[in-house]
Amino acid sequence: MKILVINAGSSSLKYQLIDMTNESVIAKGLCERIAISGSVLTHKANGKEFVFKNDMPNHKVAIKMVLDALVSPECGVIKSMDEIAAVGHRVVHSAEDFTSSVLVNDEVLKICEKNSELAPLHNPANVMGIKACQEVMPNTPMVAVFDTAFHSTMPDYAYLYGIKYSDYKNYRIRRYGFHGTSHMFVSGEAAKYLGKDIKDLKIITCHLGNGSSITAVDGGKSVDTSMGFTPLEGVPMGTRSGNIDPAVIEYLMQKKGQTISEVMNYLNKECGVLGISENSSDFRDLMAEGVFNGKNKLAVDAFAYNVKKYVGAYAAAMNGVDVIVFTAGVGENDPYIRGAVAGNLQYMGVDFDDEANKNFKRGIISEISKPSSKVKVLVIPTNEELVIARETKRLAK
Repeated sequence: MKILVINAGSSSLKYQLIDMTNESVIAKGLCERIAISGSVLTHKANGKEFVFKNDMPNHKVAIKMVLDALVSPECGVIKSMDEIAAVGHRVVHSAEDFTSSVLVNDEVLKICEKNSELAPLHNPANVMGIKACQEVMPNTPMVAVFDTAFHSTMPDYAYLYGIKYSDYKNYRIRRYGFHGTSHMFVSGEAAKYLGKDIKDLKIITCHLGNGSSITAVDGGKSVDTSMGFTPLEGVPMGTRSGNIDPAVIEYLMQKKGQTISEVMNYLNKECGVLGISENSSDFRDLMAEGVFNGKNKLAVDAFAYNVKKYVGAYAAAMNGVDVIVFTAGVGENDPYIRGAVAGNLQYMGVDFDDEANKNFKRGIISEISKPSSKVKVLVIPTNEELVIARETKRLAK
């Protein structure tokens, strides 16, 4: 059974074709600059990379180019579209309408479009990707896999804000959380690695990258998470401010003479480690040899400190923790940040292994706590596309 996974952005489209008999990636690629001049498709298959520079005025054309590449005599990996059993689509926001992945029909599409007001940068593109696939592959089942669905198990006292309850009900203002497929995947992989039933584990998953979120997973269910109504809440990120006193928004508007939209753009695109360092949003730039000092180091340390605070808070919320997991671009690759977060948690039962942390092996699960540690600390590569494929297989059977 072959599953095509689609992750559509406003001007980009990532994809993977996965053989579910062994969960291997047959082909993958990226369409860039959709509806922008200079469109390009980078397709990887059979150990080679192929680049196609063709105009992609919309997502339908991009999808058609992807499917043509998959069956191409030059770079294809399948003989016809009939080999694709189903298509799994990443959809960012399910609001409170869906608590798990669903087969797509007209009603599901309408709800996804309605929820675009909660994810205006992502849901419209996700819907465009689904519709484009439906036009080109009208008889192939489509599945929507939501970023927010994993967090639907949060109790009400965890997801509610301190605003009028009627405003929550009327306007759907609450914590939703994001990166759900990643938190779901790595928590499951942690349980497998330890040879334990996930229902018996309390896990804190740290998805750390340009966008970052931390989740408390108790018995396999998300019970709290750091991102909120939008991905702006939580720790300082690449360009996002993270948690901030709401009064700062009005204060900045007055001081800078800016509109609410301008301040929100500032908090989303000019703050975080970029704002503190006043240099870069890329942790690699900030930590490069010879420049990891001053405001660059301050930005990284502020980020790690805020992650550490969430780890402590979630250990308290779950009345303990068995496993701490690091994943995503920064979490998987940066020993300094992992050490700053988990290297001084002895009170919690963490016996951190500095050498194992520094000498970890990329691309595989690494244990960076000592055998004597009561709380295990793991580095686990995430695989959101595989989660989408598994969910698609489950629903499309």
